[in-house]
Amino acid sequence: MIKISPSLLLVLVAAAALTLGKYMPKTGKRIPQTLSRGWGDQLIWAQTYEQALYWARSRNKPLMVLFHLEDCPHSQALKKVFAEDDELQKVLDEDFVLLNLMYETTDKHLSPDGQYVPRILFVDPSMTVRADVTGRYANRMYAYEPNDVKLLKNNMKKAKKLLKSEL
Repeated sequence: MIKISPSLLLVLVAAAALTLGKYMPKTGKRIPQTLSRGWGDQLIWAQTYEQALYWARSRNKPLMVLFHLEDCPHSQALKKVFAEDDELQKVLDEDFVLLNLMYETTDKHLSPDGQYVPRILFVDPSMTVRADVTGRYANRMYAYEPNDVKLLKNNMKKAKKLLKSEL
């Protein structure tokens, strides 16, 4: 019989408990995508803006476009909170098409008030950028900080509600 020290057993139990509390998609654990870049490894991310628009239109779901940079401290802080919020991850998985970009697109509608990071915009399936779904800053209307997650969740609900009422 194999002997396991009590400390090793405690470590194994603790590790198992940590993984039980994380968000798990209905289809089961997914292999992490490199496209997530740490923003939600269990989420399905579009590879390009064109692919994301196609998915949004064909699935009749709003698209959330997230602009960020790897070496930006504001992006890193938001990423940490974003990836650890199970409720946020669940709603994104079930109700949104997702795209995260570390570069600007040629679509000028995705930078209505300038090019800065982190920036989150919503696009509806009719390919209309929802410029009316904004964050709390007047000078960076689509910027979110780690303490803005509640506002982001409300804006996600607003993007879904607008989808149902306008289409």
